[in-house]
Amino acid sequence: MLATLKTAGLIVILTLLSGYADAQGFLHAANIWEGRRLIWGELGRSGGWFALGIMLYWAALRFLREAQIATPELQTMVWFSVTIVGVAIASGRFAQWRLSEQLVGIGVIAGIGWLLLRTPG
Repeated sequence: MLATLKTAGLIVILTLLSGYADAQGFLHAANIWEGRRLIWGELGRSGGWFALGIMLYWAALRFLREAQIATPELQTMVWFSVTIVGVAIASGRFAQWRLSEQLVGIGVIAGIGWLLLRTPG
């Protein structure tokens, strides 16, 4: 039981950190072009955050497999859920969405959660 809780905790922490890093990578990637000019600083920040995100994701995979979440589809769903929420929150725009859009976003995340629970993995 304690080992299962530890594994679940590590999955949550590593996935949240990976999703946060990737969300930062996406936010900086959105600013790498100014007209036809490449903004090298934004490119470097985006690449650095993505590199950190994938390293954390690789670490999370170890514990996802221990928890028998072994298929790439399920592993990606976990990462995608955290990343998309991270982008919406980190950009500050989620709070500006209309309530109906927030509810749809929450419904999408809930649907992904449903698939994670109901799909053998």
